[in-house]
Amino acid sequence: METLDKLFDIIRTLRSDNGCAWDRKQTPETMWQCLVEEVYELEEAIVKKDLQNICEELGDVLFQLLFILEIFQEKKTINLSGVVETVAQKMIRRHPHVYEDAVISNEGELNRQWESIKALEKGNDDCRKSESVLDSVPSGMPSLIRALKVSQCVVKVGFDWDNSEEILDTAKSEIVEFESALKSQDKNEAAMEFGDILFSLVNVARAAQFHPETALAQATAKFEGRFRLMEKELKEKNLILQTLSRDEKELLWDRAKRSYQR
Repeated sequence: METLDKLFDIIRTLRSDNGCAWDRKQTPETMWQCLVEEVYELEEAIVKKDLQNICEELGDVLFQLLFILEIFQEKKTINLSGVVETVAQKMIRRHPHVYEDAVISNEGELNRQWESIKALEKGNDDCRKSESVLDSVPSGMPSLIRALKVSQCVVKVGFDWDNSEEILDTAKSEIVEFESALKSQDKNEAAMEFGDILFSLVNVARAAQFHPETALAQATAKFEGRFRLMEKELKEKNLILQTLSRDEKELLWDRAKRSYQR
């Protein structure tokens, strides 16, 4: 806690009359945007396995969280002790197989237990009763992450394909429908069919038990790394990419692919 006190002292200094005008005017509504940006920077560092940068970005995320908390502490509406106690009780309550005598034999049972406890928690508050299993999915989530969350919610209540092969077949059929929409030159229909491809591929990732956001981040990082190597070679040879033929670009790209180290 002494370590957190150091950060809280910095935040209070920044928000004081003699501090920083920008920090003084921030609200939870403005700071969550900063928090989201820092979370994505942390994701990038994790994908790249950059330990030094991971440490720095973890610190940035922590600082943004504490900054938001301090705004509530100034208003005396929420404090650190309350936040810690709330999440501690929740984690203990949701792990009866660790803190009590519940028995779990596989991951499926673990997930069902978790969702059952969550449902009981919400059922104890009449104001929070939902009409749909999808009510728990925040509308502000990035689309790829939200697609996975929606899929996970409906699967938990029994709405799913019989096996992963069927999910992959669905993705393939969506590609066919997208190709047909492209030929019709209906941009709205093509966009919808493209969305169907992405949604079905999210379910492919879910069935394969990896996160689509992480997979896309890794693929993007790989492409970026290879392209930067290609740019380096272009600079060394004093070449301009736009002036190269298709075959020359392919050779350049192949060399970058062979040289790239993840």
